[in-house]
Amino acid sequence: MDGFNFHPFLTGKEYVIETAKAQIYFTGEKCDKDGNALPPGAPSEPLPEVENPWAPFQDEVAFRLADLVFKKVEMSQPNIDELLDLWCLDVQRHFGGDSGPFGTHGDLLETIDSIQDGSAPWQCFQTEIEKNLPANAPEWQKTSYQVWYCDPDTVIANMLSNPDFAKDFDAAPYVHIGKDGERHWSDFMSGNYSFRHATQIYEDPETGGENVTGAMYCPIILGADKTTVSVATGHVEYHPLYLSIGNLHNSAHRGHRNGVIPIGFLAIPKADRKYNNDNNFRIFKKRLYHSSLVSILSSLRPAMSTPVVRRCPDGYFRRIIYDLAAFIADYPEQVMLAGIVQGWCCRCTAHFSGLDGTGEPRTQEWVNTLFNHYQGEPGVLWDNYGIDDDVLPFTHYFPRADIHEMLTADLLHQVIKGCFKDMIVEWVVSYLTLEHGEAQAKEILDEVDHRISVVPSFPGLRRFPHGRHFKQWTGDDSKALMKVFLPAISEYIPYEMSRCISSFLDFCSLVQRNDFTTDTIAEIQAAIHSFHHYRKIFISTGVREHFSIPRMHSITHYPALILDFAAPNGVCSSITESRHITAVKKPWRRSNRYNALSQMLLTNQHLDKLAALRAMLVERKLMPPLKTPPPPDPFDTEVDEEGADDGERLLAKVDLAKKQASGYPRSLEPLAAHVQQPELPALTRRFLYEQTTGMSSDDVDLEDCPEIFGSTKFSVFHSAVSRFYAPSDNAGIRGMHREQIRCTPSWYGQERRDTVAVVIDDTVPGFRGMSAARVHLFFSFKYQDNVYPCALVHWFDTYGRSQDPNTGLWIVRPAYHDSRQRCRHLAVIHLDTLLRGVHLIPNYGPYPLNRAVKFYHSLDAFSAYYVNRLADYHANEILF
Repeated sequence: MDGFNFHPFLTGKEYVIETAKAQIYFTGEKCDKDGNALPPGAPSEPLPEVENPWAPFQDEVAFRLADLVFKKVEMSQPNIDELLDLWCLDVQRHFGGDSGPFGTHGDLLETIDSIQDGSAPWQCFQTEIEKNLPANAPEWQKTSYQVWYCDPDTVIANMLSNPDFAKDFDAAPYVHIGKDGERHWSDFMSGNYSFRHATQIYEDPETGGENVTGAMYCPIILGADKTTVSVATGHVEYHPLYLSIGNLHNSAHRGHRNGVIPIGFLAIPKADRKYNNDNNFRIFKKRLYHSSLVSILSSLRPAMSTPVVRRCPDGYFRRIIYDLAAFIADYPEQVMLAGIVQGWCCRCTAHFSGLDGTGEPRTQEWVNTLFNHYQGEPGVLWDNYGIDDDVLPFTHYFPRADIHEMLTADLLHQVIKGCFKDMIVEWVVSYLTLEHGEAQAKEILDEVDHRISVVPSFPGLRRFPHGRHFKQWTGDDSKALMKVFLPAISEYIPYEMSRCISSFLDFCSLVQRNDFTTDTIAEIQAAIHSFHHYRKIFISTGVREHFSIPRMHSITHYPALILDFAAPNGVCSSITESRHITAVKKPWRRSNRYNALSQMLLTNQHLDKLAALRAMLVERKLMPPLKTPPPPDPFDTEVDEEGADDGERLLAKVDLAKKQASGYPRSLEPLAAHVQQPELPALTRRFLYEQTTGMSSDDVDLEDCPEIFGSTKFSVFHSAVSRFYAPSDNAGIRGMHREQIRCTPSWYGQERRDTVAVVIDDTVPGFRGMSAARVHLFFSFKYQDNVYPCALVHWFDTYGRSQDPNTGLWIVRPAYHDSRQRCRHLAVIHLDTLLRGVHLIPNYGPYPLNRAVKFYHSLDAFSAYYVNRLADYHANEILF
């Protein structure tokens, strides 16, 4: 069993310190609402009895109607009125009543607004205009700016009391030791930052010791990022500020709407173009930004020193102490937050002209020392240390907070969009142009685009019907290109360039994992070292002169960031980016565009209240848990192929679809003729022999295998569902993921037979213990009271004893019994041997593809394939 060593003083759990000096401490005491300790084993305080648990709604029907039309369907107000009119008319005609649950949309919204659960009203403060400004002062200086915000203390209290998080919540910093004796870093509280700061709080001579013994450490995670809702109507943009807490598991941050809450909309000062490079305007914007953060977060300051009592997701009250722990932001926002000069690193002291390596950690203490030493010499700080001494970071006003320590890894903007799409892909294009000339380079890129367009379909993998030829790139587009780019380009670039890209993709896949050990971190460091070694090819070929680029430099800090904050997926800007959709973009679309922000705030408040009331109803057993996955991307053609799964956590399992396919014979021989697989009866009998004896049927005569009579009924299925533990952007709150494995004669007009990973030897790690296979039939039958779910598969042989040196990927070839490749190596296997679907990318070879080849031809058109362990990071973990 895995071991968890909790923090000795701030655990949030009942735990005895096993040392002579500390035996008097019993940390993590559960308490009542007044902060009085509860005896061991005491039950949690039940929810108060209420006359109408659906209040302020009349009953279940009224609540579910409001939840349906406002939250799920997002129905317009006129349509709500029309629906309610029809409801009222029906009630009057058939039941003699006066009206339905609500009279108008106004009644419905008023009822939602009166929900007490999850209430955190929006407030506004306005900036003061500087006195005695000259008459010719710029307009931005004479403007008073509004900043809207929710009380973060109230938001955290609502989040902590949400019973939805009861199984996805850590009440203490801990060190996770696995069965193998290695330390693991996964959720936020397993990181060094939480443990280190909890220790600092306890050892603080003014506020620590007995004052906080037994308290629950609550690390606060902030995030901010500008987002544009409409370019067409005048570049409308907002600057939301988000809040979460590190006690929640990463899967809750990603898969639960109320795990990340908007708590503010920051002001965005505008000015004429002539002020774009104005130093005073730059300073004004930064000071407004930091002073706004100080004001919004000020209600948290008292509980950073003195614990406050809060109800937790498990129903118990605990004494909570707050701590500013992490800030999620892309590089431009990090520059604003850290008070540094553009082009420098926010986390270390490396000079902007030498970001090829690393420097010493940048800390607030170090900055203060330089401030004092070079007081009156601002140019020295700016030029030599990259410090903007006109800005005092907001963290200066909160205990223990250091913005340089708080800035997290940013997978989306630093790695996926920044390094890969905007740098590596563009550098490859530049190399091809330098090497072959512009005309031939365009021909090569057209061929690469065609190769990318014929990649076989795979659940969750965005297709590129025309290669890279589109303008509006999203983070998901960049992620998808990352998974298919290297096999398409490797024939046209030098070995060192392929190895550079392969090393970088290895790094990307590794840092997207959900669980890290010391071995994983060593692999990340090795991938960074390999990338740095091979990227020199871009300098030697004339593509680059240097690599002093902040976003690329940032990857050198990832090992340390993982040690501090655990898995980057839990503190990545993709979380705030996805929250933009539900907190900003959708509410904006629901507004009438006039004074839209006030309408957006009200929409967010209503959604939060509905979600909070529903959580309480689930806790009272009046409604089932909500298992709806996050909204699908309308531009993703594979949306029904994969997604979140809120089922119980397990390693992996494959099940046949719930509904069998129609139109197939029910007996074996006619079925074999119908699907044109004459070997099916013999292969099924050999399968039964192996299942009933536990021995191989390779050397057994068919006559010695169990006979299957005509009365045995067979059922055919067009898909199976694979479920496995892999927290991701689209995972359920327990981190479970599901994907469809399809085997159907017609999918959007074309045959589709997916490929799978089959476990051959579970004692051998990685792909060496597996084999790839293509499914040609999913079926089941009953034999001697046992139901056998099966798959008819065409095996692939692994080429070579290790991965391809250019790409780092395994290569497989379709297996045949004869050299002329007419007799396929088929087998019937049990569904339990399937691990999950596997993505195969053609080994295209050195010659241009026939333009008639389409993506649905790919698995039949090539003689060799790469096993794509970049398809998702779960594949990366198992297909090494």
